[in-house]
Amino acid sequence: MTRLEAIQADITTVEVDVIVNAANSSLMGGGGVDGAIHQAGGPAILAECKEIVARQGPLPPGEAVITTAGNLPARHVVHTVGPIWGTVPANEAVDLLASCYRSSLDLGREASLRSIAFPNISTGVYRFPKPLAADTAVAAVRQWHDHFPRAFDTVLFVCFGPDNLRLYQELLAD
Repeated sequence: MTRLEAIQADITTVEVDVIVNAANSSLMGGGGVDGAIHQAGGPAILAECKEIVARQGPLPPGEAVITTAGNLPARHVVHTVGPIWGTVPANEAVDLLASCYRSSLDLGREASLRSIAFPNISTGVYRFPKPLAADTAVAAVRQWHDHFPRAFDTVLFVCFGPDNLRLYQELLAD
């Protein structure tokens, strides 16, 4: 049975098989979670990201790619691009955000990884409303899990602050 749990932590310190990066489409690092992952993981992550972008171009919102984790305690990083709130209709933004979670889970499953940790994708500078983002994330993971119930042992929602942690804990308690 897969354990779904919310914790408050710095995602760069979480010991799982794969952490998910809330990346921008260039995959070159940035602020927030993206910058922290690139900084803590070191140059190996950026080098792989550059190769991916050279091969396929910028990563569109809702899609994901996987790289090494460099110096991080995780084994891999899945980079996914969330939607920027207000740039597309709300229903499309929700669909794109859900796709971020499904695409990330798909890559982890394909790589036979057993534990995955998600940040709160799109809720920082991309301004996705936190309650809607949490609801979308938990629903997407639960729906995906219904199709692949044995794919992961652990799915973590890693919240940087206590407000997001409460949102996820309430949703996971249902």
